[in-house]
Amino acid sequence: MKKTPLYEKHIVLNAKIIDFGGWAMPVQYTNVIEEHRATRGFAGLFDICHMGEIEVKGPQALDLLQLVLTRNLAEQTIGQVKLSTLLNEEGGIIDDLTVYKMANDSYMLVTNAAPKDRDWAWINQIQQEKKFDCSLKDISDKTGKLDLQGPRSEEILQKFTETDLKTLRFYHFCESRVTGFPAIISRSGYTGEDGFEIYTTADVIGNIWDSLIHAGEHSGLKPAGLGARDTLRLEAGMMLNGQDMNESVSPLEVPYSWIVDMNKDFIGKAAVLARKNSGKGNKLVGIEVTGRGIARHEYKVFHRGKEIGVVTSGTFSPTLNKAIGMAFVDIDFSAPDIQVEIAVRDAMVPAKIVKLPFYKRSK
Repeated sequence: MKKTPLYEKHIVLNAKIIDFGGWAMPVQYTNVIEEHRATRGFAGLFDICHMGEIEVKGPQALDLLQLVLTRNLAEQTIGQVKLSTLLNEEGGIIDDLTVYKMANDSYMLVTNAAPKDRDWAWINQIQQEKKFDCSLKDISDKTGKLDLQGPRSEEILQKFTETDLKTLRFYHFCESRVTGFPAIISRSGYTGEDGFEIYTTADVIGNIWDSLIHAGEHSGLKPAGLGARDTLRLEAGMMLNGQDMNESVSPLEVPYSWIVDMNKDFIGKAAVLARKNSGKGNKLVGIEVTGRGIARHEYKVFHRGKEIGVVTSGTFSPTLNKAIGMAFVDIDFSAPDIQVEIAVRDAMVPAKIVKLPFYKRSK
């Protein structure tokens, strides 16, 4: 398994390490519920060094990104982050990634860990075929990334940067310094809480980790693993690449229609339109289990005895104290409050379709 620059830090903290897409990653340090609640109530610190970073630079960098991504980036300003999907020619989701506009002709793409190499190969292929005047560089191995999330994340991080974090808007970033090292600070995350994503070079990410862990102890901060990251993102209605979406899924079948601009051309557009106009297909919905049991990945969903879909993600929500999940269901059964059943082992457990997200933080 590949190891992040923080691997030894996790071992010292007695983290339970698992194989996550070929990476040795901490799933928990103490337990998932404790780390989840610390993030919701105070702050959680996550090692996200396994994610990918790709630089796209040159006079036609924007032209390339406009073609390969569904989001219209024409009005994106320097210092702004935009979420988009990267599709194949059949309109299926290769990845959902974020686009950082560093300068007029310079962008950084932040990819999910598992599809990073697929992203890299696909975007390079299009660039070479269309002969766009720009260059791509995979900087993943040289980049370290931390997510500091939770209501006290601003006060903790503010001790280590001269940037006035109160002026940094959501889904915006700045180039600054953290604990004296050059870093990118982005007000964004994957938990549904206020928080920051911090990028710096891989060789100094451990220094920033240590400083935040030490200073954050007095503010309730805890290191948090993939287990809490999963329950937090699910409560916030955020999808997991490869589980809630894949290359057979259209962005219009999941809650991503808002990042698909049909007024511009992009690879996969014709296939997305054809699937939309067919009026058939599935839709990703929220599921609240009203009976006893947990809806797990690949459990089947039924309506009055008829199989209508399959669970993609499911867990017990530590915040809401109930079992929740996401599922792909036949579009005719996707409206909120429709009563369904989940096949949990040998039992049919009652549940209902609900709107996403399950949890939304108070301002």
